[in-house]
Amino acid sequence: MIQHRLIRYADLIPCRNAFVDSRTPGSDQKENFTLIGPGVSENPNQHVHIPEPHGFNIGGARQPPRCLNSQHSHETAEVFIVHKGRWRMIFGVNADEGEAVMEEGDTISIPTHMYRGFENIGEESGFLFAVLGRDNPGKVTWAPRVFELAQQYGLVLLEGGRLVDTTIGESVPPNAVLQQPPGPEQIAQLATPPADRLRGCVVKAADLHANPNSPLARAGVEELPIIGPATTGDGFEPGPIIGWWPHGFNLRALRLESGAAVPSHTRQEEEVIFVHRGVLQVTTPEGEIIMGPGDTFTTPKGMPRAFRASSSNGVAAYVVRGGDSPAAPEFV
Repeated sequence: MIQHRLIRYADLIPCRNAFVDSRTPGSDQKENFTLIGPGVSENPNQHVHIPEPHGFNIGGARQPPRCLNSQHSHETAEVFIVHKGRWRMIFGVNADEGEAVMEEGDTISIPTHMYRGFENIGEESGFLFAVLGRDNPGKVTWAPRVFELAQQYGLVLLEGGRLVDTTIGESVPPNAVLQQPPGPEQIAQLATPPADRLRGCVVKAADLHANPNSPLARAGVEELPIIGPATTGDGFEPGPIIGWWPHGFNLRALRLESGAAVPSHTRQEEEVIFVHRGVLQVTTPEGEIIMGPGDTFTTPKGMPRAFRASSSNGVAAYVVRGGDSPAAPEFV
């Protein structure tokens, strides 16, 4: 049944010790989620909701106010959409090389090979929807300070990215090699890009512009580009976020007024839909899906799907499609 491809926000299963910084005061209340794909968790017990390879990974982070995710670097693209809360993205190995404040609906694509952290600076629990590049996004490179604090709280990171939690009786395997903190040369290679370049990595929700040439565009329906590495087969030019590092996917916003619909069509790329606001009805030959805020759904390639906004306030959703240049949909 198609229902197994739906991940309800209310049913998300968190991992509270996914990374080596999870015991650090100020970071010990964060929850990490792997929705689609293996993700980058260092804990082998991290729950994976849908393991099917998509060419990218979908994840999430939920943090209470003032909770911090420590400084780290990724080997592939890392994109965040703010679903709930107000967030501060912090740059630099020592968290002192710039920041970006993100509100609900905003998107940031953080370049590879640079240090970043993030903090919920709102007054309520916040949630970030995340997209990571490639099926295997590689391991995380932590700032030296993270290793120092982890040792104090019983966490040991092995070379290759496996986490050992000695506080629950786990032990370091014989002959295991411990992951060493990065040295000065590696840190220099992960330098923060200039501020003017980083500004091009952020798109505010209010600054999105609909593409009238989108095949989905019609009365009450807008498709708005966010991340586009190249000109696409479905009528989109590159941008507004292009990036000087590979993404391997496109990100769009989809907005429907109440009662507006997109007729049944197929895609030849992986397509993941995340609902930010409203109630979205997705109709497929295998059944109907009703999605609410925070829900995620992945449609099989080639399967017909139709959309309808069934809430009085319309729908705001985000759509991830695989590849740099998605083809035009085929209406059926």
